[in-house]
Amino acid sequence: MPIPGLIIIGESINDSVPSTHQLFETRDIAGLKELAVSQDMGGAAYIDVNVGRNSGAFLAEMVGHVQSVTVKPLSIDTPDPVMAEAGLKAYDRARAGGRIPILNSISPLRLEMLDLVRIGPFMPVLLASERSENGVGMANHTAEEVYATARQLVGEAAKHGIPVEHCIIDPAIAPIGADSEGGFRRLMGAIRMIHEDPALRGVHMSVGLSNFTVMISPKRADGSPTKSPLESAFLTLAMPLGLDHVIGSVKRKYEVLAPDHPALVCLNDCLKLDGFDVIMRVQEFYS
Repeated sequence: MPIPGLIIIGESINDSVPSTHQLFETRDIAGLKELAVSQDMGGAAYIDVNVGRNSGAFLAEMVGHVQSVTVKPLSIDTPDPVMAEAGLKAYDRARAGGRIPILNSISPLRLEMLDLVRIGPFMPVLLASERSENGVGMANHTAEEVYATARQLVGEAAKHGIPVEHCIIDPAIAPIGADSEGGFRRLMGAIRMIHEDPALRGVHMSVGLSNFTVMISPKRADGSPTKSPLESAFLTLAMPLGLDHVIGSVKRKYEVLAPDHPALVCLNDCLKLDGFDVIMRVQEFYS
């Protein structure tokens, strides 16, 4: 069972997953429906639908196929406004028991996607990893920059009638196994700032959790897993600060860890380290 209060957006129907990409290429609709059902049965609260560079028509088709086998609401996942429009138009809110979809991903360079509320309400995933300076995208390198972008995006959503309670901020998670530039410390700092801001009370936060462990060995030297414990350690730190959604796997065992759990000790150590010392500490954990 998932951690109480944690909303899992099932990640499997995504073109970046090689096995799913193959299902898209061969138009194996039965196989894709099976992925939707397995995630539904596994505890996902939403089913993500990301068809990559396929057409908007195919995204709309996939929305229909997934909704034919589950009543869970969907996360329509595309940075393309035209494709997003097609997906939202295909979404059957009644089939999902009246629940509105998530629309992922809206950045400061794609604010026109907020105009899609004319089709129907949705919960926007607001990407705070970059800001716009005179129309040019600039990566955010500090917790303060991520926080400032989050505030700006929630303000833009409000202009379109989207309440703060419907906004999901993505403060950008990066691979801990390659974190030589302080990305984990930036992430945790931004989450804390967002959580402590009274103007953002009620906002949700989400990350693509599998990205956190993408570059590390799946097993420790003794054969025990590494990815689930490190992801659980992150959740143990982040959930008390308001992170309540993840795009993740229903096959992973997410749990709140005890203070002395080696994975949690590792991440707490990483918050105090700089540069390659972070990478070395993570390597120490799994070796």
